[in-house]
Amino acid sequence: MNSMYQQLMQLPLFQGVSTDKITALVEKLPFHFLKFRNGEQVFAAGDPCTHLKFIVSGRVRLSMMCDHLRVSFHQTLSTPHVLAAECLFGRETVYPFTAVAEGPCGILQLLKSDYVKMVNSDKVFLFNILNYLSSGSQRVVGSVMSIRDGSVAERLRLLVDSLAVTGATDIIMNYKQKDLCSLLGTQRTTLVASLDRLQEDGIIEYDSNELRVLDVRGLLEWNK
Repeated sequence: MNSMYQQLMQLPLFQGVSTDKITALVEKLPFHFLKFRNGEQVFAAGDPCTHLKFIVSGRVRLSMMCDHLRVSFHQTLSTPHVLAAECLFGRETVYPFTAVAEGPCGILQLLKSDYVKMVNSDKVFLFNILNYLSSGSQRVVGSVMSIRDGSVAERLRLLVDSLAVTGATDIIMNYKQKDLCSLLGTQRTTLVASLDRLQEDGIIEYDSNELRVLDVRGLLEWNK
């Protein structure tokens, strides 16, 4: 129980909960620990979000595609992240991305109704989920409101800040250059000039069909 408690206490949405409360919940509710092999799909974009899922070991690669443009966005999350908790409630309760195990991976999942019971059992759970959801929405609003001149670099920064999960690594965009221009609302020459400046500053590296973010914080703070 001690090792399970320590594992659970590392997870977002569980922090600050007492040992006694965790023990009682583990005895009362079904905590499902699932194992995935490298390359095995955890869930697909468009699947209904019926469970709260946490990465308890290993890493997961998340990939999302634009509906009408040949642009995709990829990122990696490691232990102890929660996967798309914002999709558990609200109007759109489907996953926006596909999640695939990157190496051996362990996932803890809780049925939505069981998680609601947890939230009702202790205010700490309620505050944790409220803080999680509020932080996500406030981050996007803050990113939009901090736009200076609407440059291509700022549009790229807004795109990454909107789609990247806090703590994500190995952030990559794959694209057809024409479609990336459409997504960012710019012409090819302007796009290339902007990406060249970001690459010169060590923020990104890119070629004709892939962009890799080397310095997420640097991109979010870049204002040249």
